[in-house]
Amino acid sequence: MPLRRWIRSTNFAVEGILHGTKTQRHLRYHLYSAAFIMIVSYVLGISKIDFLIITLTVILVLLAELSNTAIEAVVDMVSPEHNEKAKIAKDVAAGGVLTTAFGAAVIGYIIILPYIRKAFQEGFHIAKHSGEEVSVMAVVLVLILVVMTKAHFGKGTPLRGGIPSGHAALAFSVWVAVIYTASSTIVSSLCFVLAAGIAASRVIWKIHTVWEVLLGGIMGAALTFVLFQIFF
Repeated sequence: MPLRRWIRSTNFAVEGILHGTKTQRHLRYHLYSAAFIMIVSYVLGISKIDFLIITLTVILVLLAELSNTAIEAVVDMVSPEHNEKAKIAKDVAAGGVLTTAFGAAVIGYIIILPYIRKAFQEGFHIAKHSGEEVSVMAVVLVLILVVMTKAHFGKGTPLRGGIPSGHAALAFSVWVAVIYTASSTIVSSLCFVLAAGIAASRVIWKIHTVWEVLLGGIMGAALTFVLFQIFF
């Protein structure tokens, strides 16, 4: 079925990200940096246009690192022994990552420096955001945390098995976000039931253990709760 094929293709794509995270420490550094820059941007309250520029720049850096990893894998497969042309291909790909990362650093410096200067001049305070903005931030950071945790333990695939359950983490992250953004107790309760149902299904279908589901749910809910406490 089309949906099943799409899910399978998505799993392969995320598996590639997970493989890169497991094997490439620079990709892990970039993910840490992406999370850090996102938090700093929210704290400083940068404009939406500036945040969009930074987000696109971060995406380009991650894309360059993933492309570099793919090129290295292909070169190693085609030329397992030392070859000068293979070395050139790897060096050029790595140079592309360095160029993109350097450009991202310059763009980030140009955009964020005025906000930092303003914070020192007018006094530091944490900018507040709408529930929708904090919800988006929570989903992104929960995804990064899930990928990094799965890469650390090295078990399961992104959408099936492993520590923690990504489905449970995202489901309970959404539940906490709904509690803060929805004014209806009924809606919040229904969202909890759905999140619990998603988590239970991962155990019933023997995709995750109870411990993996609990850990995912706690991670997603706790991180989202902290973000709303700080930024909402």
